[in-house]
Amino acid sequence: MNPALLTAFVVVVLVSAAAGSAGAHESALPRSTPEAQGVSSSAMLAFVEAADRQIEGLHSLMILRHGHVITEGWWAPFEPKSNHELYSLSKSFASTAVGMAVAEGRLSVDDPVLQFFPEEAPAEPSANLKAMRVRDLLGMVAGHQDETSSAADKISSKAFLAHPVPHKPGTHFKYNTPATFMLSAIVQKQTGLTLLDYLRPRLFEPLGIENPVWNTNWQGISLGGYGLRARTEDIAKFGLLYLRKGDWGGKQLLPESWVEAATGRQVSNGSNPKSDWEQGYGYQFWRCRHGAYRGDGAFGQYCIVLPEQGVVVAITSGLKDMQAVLDLVWNQLLPAVHPRRLSPDHANRKKLSEKLGSLTLSFQEGSRTSPVAAKVSGRQFIFPSNSEKLESVSLSIHEGGGGATLISRSNGVESRILCGYREWKKGRAPFGSYSDEPVAACGAWVADDTYALKVCAFETPYTATLRFRFAGDQVFRDSETNVGFGATKRAQLVGQAN
Repeated sequence: MNPALLTAFVVVVLVSAAAGSAGAHESALPRSTPEAQGVSSSAMLAFVEAADRQIEGLHSLMILRHGHVITEGWWAPFEPKSNHELYSLSKSFASTAVGMAVAEGRLSVDDPVLQFFPEEAPAEPSANLKAMRVRDLLGMVAGHQDETSSAADKISSKAFLAHPVPHKPGTHFKYNTPATFMLSAIVQKQTGLTLLDYLRPRLFEPLGIENPVWNTNWQGISLGGYGLRARTEDIAKFGLLYLRKGDWGGKQLLPESWVEAATGRQVSNGSNPKSDWEQGYGYQFWRCRHGAYRGDGAFGQYCIVLPEQGVVVAITSGLKDMQAVLDLVWNQLLPAVHPRRLSPDHANRKKLSEKLGSLTLSFQEGSRTSPVAAKVSGRQFIFPSNSEKLESVSLSIHEGGGGATLISRSNGVESRILCGYREWKKGRAPFGSYSDEPVAACGAWVADDTYALKVCAFETPYTATLRFRFAGDQVFRDSETNVGFGATKRAQLVGQAN
């Protein structure tokens, strides 16, 4: 195996249930061999190889059968202990909070939305707004034609209630993140707790979800439709809770009736038999082909549950084609599931373990050093005023090549990013709109005059590629991210030597 890959921090567990429990945290899911749970290691190997080969941007994978982890892996620099931003997969957790609040008698799905916010209602609410119920928020049929802003500094119940409702609630499917925010606001109104604090003793602690983070809006209300960060295994546990109809270790955390309603087809959202976005929608869960259902989030965050097969798939990613991942699950994983345990296959288990142990995001390709490296090392370049508020950069080349430190100042704040060569070096730095993020970076010379580095914010879906072309007393900086809600390329910036 490539020694450079061995240095990447990747944890893989593919051992027997007894061995897997040794030394594991008491809240961890039990581990098992694939064969003991009716899935062949050769099929799992084919699945992982296809995922690694065909889909650029996978970050983690965990597959459960009968409540046991049978395959798990992280693409370095991603790691088991780190949270990952879930985006709209947060919605399924928000729905769970509503289900628990309903079970406690704090609200009903048939309650009118307006009754919770009399002080924020329009002076003359429309008939459609008056008719909007909690169940309409849950099913994404609130009656809107478009969304209000979901930005944390703008989203609020007042803004939502002021928005036109041209359709009769319950009749028009419109995926609507502010509708999920309203569910969060309702739970907070009725309990006095944010979603994070409300779910902590009811869901997170029973499942052993130890360090969840859920961002709030400017009023201190959990965003609901996004903003939750959790680990890959936390996603898998959440899916297992739903697979088990709300039961966890003999305790009914969530009513079975709520699980059935939330994951069932509540509304129609299309008719394309080949699209997993047109199989119906429940209460903040998508129906899928093959009798499955899922929660998912932007750029490839998945919690997929296959009730008939007793399978849960948890995946985090930073990718553009979300259907491709689901197609891989249906085409590669689904046929591999058997009703009974299989004979041990030690040879393919070893191959699978080795494959999982070598997973990594692609490194920045290029040369270890360059003829101009010594000339540009340590030189500071100043940038004129720009939208990114980037003030200066300098590149410190490590002795002997094979790495560098990027020192930059943006909006008055200096940051340092350590870059490895064909390995990920970890640290912390501002990243995009994040003021302080865990990051990992690697770099290489892509031409004699150009150093490129990849910076991965490994608790998010995002990886940025920065290119610095040195020409005399100038540097030309280009920047692009792997995914984004808008343009992923930024305008070129030109800096002048200080």
